[in-house]
Amino acid sequence: MTRRNIFLDDIRTGPPNHIIAKTAEECILLLKEEEPVSHLSLDHDLGSNRNNGYEVVLYLLQLNHPAFPDRITIHSANAGAGKRMYHSLLEGKATGLVPVHVKILYRPLPIKL
Repeated sequence: MTRRNIFLDDIRTGPPNHIIAKTAEECILLLKEEEPVSHLSLDHDLGSNRNNGYEVVLYLLQLNHPAFPDRITIHSANAGAGKRMYHSLLEGKATGLVPVHVKILYRPLPIKL
């Protein structure tokens, strides 16, 4: 089965070979599909004060099955929120909510307008 890559961001264009999700809801719907995910890259600020990339982190931490992406990158330029997302995933890994094989990276990307 082919593994997909998902890039959550409402402004940036994603890297080649990534499906672009512009909202947290769209990203979660993609994650709920049966196809496995190789790389998930998350932004925090999505143009809404209600829903942001942290919602996707919370969704992942509630999973009780091995459908985690192989690699999760937090690329948010919002330093405080990006670090919160990153540390929440690391804590999930330490407590067993995130499988040990999942690589978690914090790599902020600049916003190019």
